[in-house]
Parts: sequence; structure tokens; C-alpha cells
Amino acid sequence: MIKGIAFDINGTLIDILTDETDWNVFRTTANFLSYSGVLVAPEMLRELYFELNKSQRHLSKEMFPEFDVGIIFRDIVRRFSKTPATPQKTAQTADAAARVFRAASRHKLELYPGVKEILDELKKHYKLAAVSDGQKLWAAPEMSSLGLDEYFPDLLVSGCVGYRKPDKRMFEWAVEKMALPAGEILFVGNDMYRDIYGAKEAGMPCVFFKSNQGDHRNHGAEADYIIYDFRELPRAIEFLNTQYC
Repeated sequence: MIKGIAFDINGTLIDILTDETDWNVFRTTANFLSYSGVLVAPEMLRELYFELNKSQRHLSKEMFPEFDVGIIFRDIVRRFSKTPATPQKTAQTADAAARVFRAASRHKLELYPGVKEILDELKKHYKLAAVSDGQKLWAAPEMSSLGLDEYFPDLLVSGCVGYRKPDKRMFEWAVEKMALPAGEILFVGNDMYRDIYGAKEAGMPCVFFKSNQGDHRNHGAEADYIIYDFRELPRAIEFLNTQYC
């Protein structure tokens, strides 16, 4: 029987659209930094952002490396600040700039239909957790703005650990936090490789939400159930519990 449910976030709970290649994102972020005495041209900011991102992942020893956006912006703030700042002040400026960068790149942020209603019902019967690729500097406030933080006391974001799905450790974290066997935790995600393949490798049953995002190709692991609308999830859980019985 399923006793816990772990969710991917973006593309599964949240319908989000961002564009980090837009030059205006870097212009806006550079303008913001200038108010804190960090003088970097938008062109240089763009070059450094992608260079440092690539460098972090290249230097990582992980099979599925993840970058840390906070480290990227702290490096940029230190390089271009007019006056020396304390590590605390540098981190504060960098974190604020990273959020401005995300806000400027974002074109859509909304819940898929039925998400809150379904979560309200599920939390009465199951332990819930969230396991997401991304940056906590962005994921936590985005979840809070949509009212999702109340459902997920346990949240793991890949940027905090340096590796991303389908790394089995991302899913094993949910097993540890929920204190349940992997076979009793359902994973719900929208990407057949990062979510379904990864969760299967960790021994979890899976529901694939075929949303408007993610990789829908088969990667050698089959979902136990496929939904095309998040509101179909309770039916999937009922079916799987019946199968297990």
C-alpha cells in the first residue's frame, strides 16, 4: 500500500516558463546590481553567468552535476563590487540578484488545474515530500507564492546538494525523510528520464504526469500509471493500491 507521495515540482505541480537567454534579463539584473555598487555590464554578466555555470558542472565529480546559482552570483559580486564587502553582505547582494535574475526571466508561474484541491485531500492520508531539480533560492519563494509550502515540510532541491535527478540519492532522500520503504512511496513526475527512470532505480512506484513539459520519451523504465491531467491522480493512486492489495 502507498503510504507516502513524493512530487517533482516544475512541470508537475507548477506550470512555469522561463527564458534565461533573453538579453533583457541580464540588463535588468546588471541594473539592479549597480544600486549595490556592483558595476558589471550586461554583456559581461551574461558571459560570466553561463561560463561559471558550465565550469561548476564541469568540475563536479557527479554523474548528474548541478550548479549553485548563489555561488555564481557571489563570485560576480566579489569581482565587480566597487568596495570590499563582508561575506554576509556579499551573500545578501548575490542572493537578491539571483532572485531578480529569475524574476526577469520568468514569463509564467501558476499551478496546474486541481493541484491544491488534490493536495488538500492527499495530505489527510499520506506523508508528502517534494524532490526537485533546480535552485532553492528560486524554488522556495515560488512555491510559497503559490501556497505550496504548507504541503511540503520536506523539500529537496538539487542545487543544494550538487547533483540532480535521475541520481538515485535524490529519491533515497525522500525514503529517509518519510521513514518508509521505497516501495510504499509513490513518485509523481513529468519527465520519463529524470523522474520515472530515477524513481524506478530507487525502487519506487511511479505515476507519470504527461504535462506540457519534460521528456516524454521512454528511457527503459515504465511508469505504473500515466495521467494527462493532475486531477486524475487520485484515480491513479486508487488503482495502484488495488493492484498492490
